[in-house]
Amino acid sequence: MRAGPEPQALVGQKRGDLRLLVPRLVLTVSAPAEVRRRVLRPVRSWMDRETRDLADRHFRGLGGDVPGVGQAPGRVAFVSEPGAFSYADFVRSFLLPNLPCVFSSAFTQGWGSRRRWVTPAGRPDFDHLLRTYGDVVVPVANCGVQEYNSNPKEHMPLRDYITYWKEYIQAGYSSPRGCLYLKDWHLCRDFPMEDVFTLPVYFSSDWLNEFWDALDVDDYRFVYAGPAGSWSPFHADIFRSFSWSVNVCGRKKWLLFPPGQEEALRDRHGNLPYDVTSPALCDTHLHPQSQLAGPPLEITQEAGEMVFVPSGWHHQVHNLDDTISINHNWINGFNLANMWRFLQQELCAVQEEVSEWRDSMPDWHHHCQVIMRSCSGINFEEFYHFLKVIAEKRLLVLREAAAEDGAGLGFEQAAFDAGRITEVLASLVVHPDFQRVDTSAFSPQPKELLQRLREAVYAAAAP
Repeated sequence: MRAGPEPQALVGQKRGDLRLLVPRLVLTVSAPAEVRRRVLRPVRSWMDRETRDLADRHFRGLGGDVPGVGQAPGRVAFVSEPGAFSYADFVRSFLLPNLPCVFSSAFTQGWGSRRRWVTPAGRPDFDHLLRTYGDVVVPVANCGVQEYNSNPKEHMPLRDYITYWKEYIQAGYSSPRGCLYLKDWHLCRDFPMEDVFTLPVYFSSDWLNEFWDALDVDDYRFVYAGPAGSWSPFHADIFRSFSWSVNVCGRKKWLLFPPGQEEALRDRHGNLPYDVTSPALCDTHLHPQSQLAGPPLEITQEAGEMVFVPSGWHHQVHNLDDTISINHNWINGFNLANMWRFLQQELCAVQEEVSEWRDSMPDWHHHCQVIMRSCSGINFEEFYHFLKVIAEKRLLVLREAAAEDGAGLGFEQAAFDAGRITEVLASLVVHPDFQRVDTSAFSPQPKELLQRLREAVYAAAAP
């Protein structure tokens, strides 16, 4: 993987399943992939016409422009009551302005993991975890060793990691092995029938996991677990996705910087910092722009609380207690353009890195796509297939609604999604580097899919 602040690509892989629950419109993760796909063929969120119109006006107003450098708000918004906060409220207050928030523990009080993974004293229930998952091999990072802007990982049975964790606590939170942190464990992929969590409706429009679930190959749903003092270095989430994170037990401290602020933190070589709490950032010779960076937005996340991390916000996270958390990366129509912009930047970075071989290397452009996929986890060809899978699902919803002469629960969301895909796909098909991709075997052809989307968006705009 290329050196830099990005987390390792395609580290996540699970295939939970999702079934509708009547109380409070949530989705429960726990069923085989084939059942999940059958039950959740409709769009998985609840957008009304007013919210769709608001979102459409917002993106028309942007006109494809790149948002400027943002300033962190003075404090993070706190959402306390599940019954008093709708999906439309979330769109208006956080998705459209791309701002973070914290949801209270009331939103997660019914989760199976909060009931079973935690002792009455609020600490990780090692005995339950050992009985249930002890033989599972999990990825473990060493927080004391820097590897580029991340940490090296090893794999071990969960029982070995818990043995280490107990010894680490008994030794006063120290070990000659360093501080080890279980990260990116795809528990729901490996135990799809397990009652682990329920997915609030606010996060239910999740194209990234919808795409990988459709392929039954990968996903971006993770469990993290580690002792007090374990941490994740400074980074922005993969593909400029949104993320949400819930502490099953324990507390975390988050340091968040709005998009653009990270540029002032680069060193004189152009590298982003590994640790934004390091005194080295005060060295103006090494970090000449650091004084221009505003202070981070700091959040102390308590047990049961849920943090929403917006697209492109760089952040660093420290466990203040022995902590277990559940985390998702997700993309939808609200941050799709950010993903596309990021992929273009990644390709430009690759092309610049290997520019000296442009004239001498056969199929130089193809090799750039290969390198990009290796570094970023996706290239332009796979991005088209990602768009195609989501587009065809939304077109199906819109066709069925038209045939029934009425707009069902998922119609407005499908119409909004189709509009956002249309805008990005239109940009992709005219991109010179995509035009060099061999699309002869693609079905449908990109321009054909774009035309179908435009026709569907036009029809859906009718009053």
